[in-house]
Amino acid sequence: MKTIFSGIQPSGVLHIGNYLGALKQWVELQENNMAYFCIVDLHAITVPYDTELVPEHILNAAAAYLAAGVDPEKSTIFVQSRVPAHTELAWLLSTQTPFGDLVRMTQFKEKSAQQKNGETLGLFAYPVLQAADILLYQADLVPVGKDQVQHIELTRDIAKRFNNRFGEVFTIPAARLHTQTARIMSLTDPKKKMSKSGEPKSYIALTDTRDSIRQKIMGAVTETEPVFSFTESGPAVHNLLSIYQALSGEASAAIEKKFSGAGYKAFKETLADLIIATLEPIQQRYAAYRQPDKLRKILASGAERVTVTANNTLESVKQAMGLTV
Repeated sequence: MKTIFSGIQPSGVLHIGNYLGALKQWVELQENNMAYFCIVDLHAITVPYDTELVPEHILNAAAAYLAAGVDPEKSTIFVQSRVPAHTELAWLLSTQTPFGDLVRMTQFKEKSAQQKNGETLGLFAYPVLQAADILLYQADLVPVGKDQVQHIELTRDIAKRFNNRFGEVFTIPAARLHTQTARIMSLTDPKKKMSKSGEPKSYIALTDTRDSIRQKIMGAVTETEPVFSFTESGPAVHNLLSIYQALSGEASAAIEKKFSGAGYKAFKETLADLIIATLEPIQQRYAAYRQPDKLRKILASGAERVTVTANNTLESVKQAMGLTV
């Protein structure tokens, strides 16, 4: 049995990139493992946000977790800010993390460039909070997208440095990268990751209507010539092929044979049908789970359960650091 930790920011509607890159993996990993799946709201506030929308986004994320198949009887689902040990451990770890390690973080450079009013300390330091999220639960595996691998390497470095100085306190986690769906890209710009913060036509939300899904897929950018190959297609078509493969489970060679000689219209229509068929049962479950009182009860129960584990780790850290008076 392994301990699993992962989380998604409640910064907007979840999309198929979240489903294929994270939620679908979580459902598999919750079987025969100790799984912690967090709604990382403290990470979401490191960039400008609407305070009135945060509670709704948190509940939407919780409903999406459940609708995708995350089972609160097999996994623990909770909200990050409801467990104070996360921020306290982040501060303790920050005292042992070199400034230069954070300067090298690629995501900080990318996100700070998007901030018109300047980046914040929270945005700069959030990889340390992410390390605290993971290390609190002594996670063995952290399922992440390709863009987060650098942060997991930083987490490993922080844990090793702490253990070397203060004694063996932390489990050294490893990233679990699902190579097929590690990075689902935007439908309008295949150079960018599919994101909740992008324009609506750039992503397929888990709650999109059938018509909206068809419209977005039919409008997705492609290359000049319709070549359906996992090795020879350009990034736009390769992204669509990856989505098709992740949802269908078909082998690359079978997909290439199926669409050999086909035009973009036929391929996109088939892909849209597949996405609609996949999301329909998820949307039905989402509607059933989207009951605020029920969701709050599940989240509160999860926070109560993890607080014991988190506080135990935090106390071990304090004792190791000499904070025992």
